Amino acid sequence: MFHFIVNSKNYENAAGEFATDLARAASEFKSRSKPSPVEIYLAVPAFSVSCLSRDFPNLPILTQHLDDAKPGSTTGYLVPKIAKISGARGSLINHSEHRLDSTAIEILVQTLRDLGMKSVVCAQDETEVEKFANLEPDFVAIEPPELIGSGNAVSKARPELITDSLQALKRGSAGKREPTLLCGAGIVEPQDVTTAVTLGAKGILVASGVIKAKDWKATIQALGDAFTGER
Repeated sequence: MFHFIVNSKNYENAAGEFATDLARAASEFKSRSKPSPVEIYLAVPAFSVSCLSRDFPNLPILTQHLDDAKPGSTTGYLVPKIAKISGARGSLINHSEHRLDSTAIEILVQTLRDLGMKSVVCAQDETEVEKFANLEPDFVAIEPPELIGSGNAVSKARPELITDSLQALKRGSAGKREPTLLCGAGIVEPQDVTTAVTLGAKGILVASGVIKAKDWKATIQALGDAFTGER
């Protein structure tokens, strides 16, 4: 199984009512008549989690960030259990645009595991990949910050980072459950996906490559089909 996470970030053209259009495009990829070995997820701002989870029950909705906070008197924090109650299936953790300290990452991974939610921990280099793999998240996404939003995919600009990260995953998870490696940063075309898979990644984390595209449905389908070499 391959994994395809679309992160809408806080782009205005994917917010509010437009978030529904994005979710529909992702859902249509998921619901095509021909079975696909690609699971697609949509990571959205907290404002959209509840309505999208309700309107698209077959599309896994992720939050883009969570705080190490508990339900109750924690005004303004993004609380994992409240995210689950609202319909989220998991969350990005430690994205390059919203970094967390190591203690918070460890607590959040464990909290999501206890809640039966998916954890996607973002890492900037293979050293972080190894460290985070030891926490046993579901996914580790390698995304060098200088390539985020650049249109220059890590699979093309720094292919060795993917292969090095695979080895780092094995070292970090020795004797434990090995997370799935995702490739993030700069992915904009099907060849970026094909290269990432050839190098050993099992999925992608993409934002502007989809959100800034003129046709979300066509872009999602093209990137999704690239996992299996379809056109």
